[in-house]
Amino acid sequence: MKRKGNIYPLIYDMDNLRLADMAARKNKLKSHGVKLFDKNPEGNLLLLQDMLINKTYQTGAYRTFIIKEPKEREISALDYFPHRVLHHAIMLQIENILVPSFTAFTYSCIKRRGIKAASTALTKALRDVPNTQYCLQIDVKKFYPTIDHDILKSLIRRKIKDNDLLELLDGIIDSAPGVPIGNYLSQFFANLYLSALDHLLKEGLGVTNCFRYADDIVILASNKPFLQKLLSQIKEFLKTKLNLTLKHNYQVYPVAERHKGRGIDFCGVVHYHTHRRLRKTIKQNYAREVAGRNRPRVVAGYGGWVKLCNGAHLVKKIHQYEQF
Repeated sequence: MKRKGNIYPLIYDMDNLRLADMAARKNKLKSHGVKLFDKNPEGNLLLLQDMLINKTYQTGAYRTFIIKEPKEREISALDYFPHRVLHHAIMLQIENILVPSFTAFTYSCIKRRGIKAASTALTKALRDVPNTQYCLQIDVKKFYPTIDHDILKSLIRRKIKDNDLLELLDGIIDSAPGVPIGNYLSQFFANLYLSALDHLLKEGLGVTNCFRYADDIVILASNKPFLQKLLSQIKEFLKTKLNLTLKHNYQVYPVAERHKGRGIDFCGVVHYHTHRRLRKTIKQNYAREVAGRNRPRVVAGYGGWVKLCNGAHLVKKIHQYEQF
């Protein structure tokens, strides 16, 4: 694939910066950062443009906090302006360069994919594809914090040859160890980093039924020996090419065809050949939310999970005492 250049001026073009502001503020209209920005929106965008033209932009300090759902993670956040607006401005110009290089295996943070698409694709494979009796399930140990900056930069340079943009991206990458969970650019950096593994599986090892959401990976096959050999090959590739290691909870196991037995816990849903169930911890948290604080937006979020597994009965059961 031919590397792309002459991207940097497109990023600081005022029309692109205005589009970036519109994208960055989605679902954040009441945030302090957006309200502060809106006191002088055009002046702020002109200031960002000046920073980029004169190359004075630097990533600011991160604010960190812990979230516990769907699992405990440390999130790093930057101020809305100029940082989050800039990240969106960059992605508006490079998304169409990065995303075409991703395989169909990856689902996180890609338009028209996401959790629902990943769960649906896995369900369809279990239901319709012969010989999906066994599953290899893996994820990477401390994936985001251990992404190697030099390797990431080299992967980006295979796609982009614009030195001004590469200098800007290098500064963003080097602003924190690994890539911070919470940065808008981080999710694309993560996908690019593991796309090398995706291509090995697809083109080098002949894997067809693979599903990756960030660093959570599920591979289906007809027998254990194939998946066990594949596990060794993946470990070796991650270690030697990407400087990553797998968590020790990797597993090769038979997938249950009926209600009793093992399902595939992936993207918050437990998948079987015949049906899907909501992950137990998400179900419990949903019930606690309704019984406790009952915040409409949070409850609606759980409703999205329930739709993945046709959980109308679950919703009715959880909400049955709400009116009292």
